[in-house]
Amino acid sequence: MHSIELLPDAATERAVRRVWRAVADAGLPSLADHGHPTNRPHLTLATADTLPAATRTVLAQALTALPLPLHLDGLLRFSGRFEVLAWAVRPDDALLALHEEVWRIVRETPGAGRPHPLLAPGRWVPHITLGRGRGAVWPGPDSRWLPPSARASGNGSASASASGNGSATASGWWAAARRYDSMSRTTARIGPDTA
Repeated sequence: MHSIELLPDAATERAVRRVWRAVADAGLPSLADHGHPTNRPHLTLATADTLPAATRTVLAQALTALPLPLHLDGLLRFSGRFEVLAWAVRPDDALLALHEEVWRIVRETPGAGRPHPLLAPGRWVPHITLGRGRGAVWPGPDSRWLPPSARASGNGSASASASGNGSATASGWWAAARRYDSMSRTTARIGPDTA
């Protein structure tokens, strides 16, 4: 499986990694504990079974839209096979347009397989994952274990539909894109790198 992912600028990546560390220091499941070298904050736009060279070229052209503004706004919780705590991404028109374009390119790729339905335009809940685990229980969004920039007010809970909340905000840039191959556990840049 291949994922097409946006990467934040260096300052925003450091901010997310500080939150990862705060979650881990609170004894909760955190991506700070995921030691693989490909592990970094990202936003998934689409997935595919295969990404032939011609598709990667078309994706690179679409991704010349980078850099784009990045807005993190509130916390999300997802329930399912894993419990997930995430920082909500507030999409603007440019990000939504890029997502739709990437989705269309992947969907039209022969042999790409069935696109992940939760990543489809209109269903996509953009976010950066902070932690995930089976049966994980996340404290309230006003918890002291979160740094002030990631704290939020309100109940912060979300199910499959996910809802953001409160004042957990940060801004930066989507500076680069990559593809992640889950079989080989490798990454490769796609398009410009403005980081």
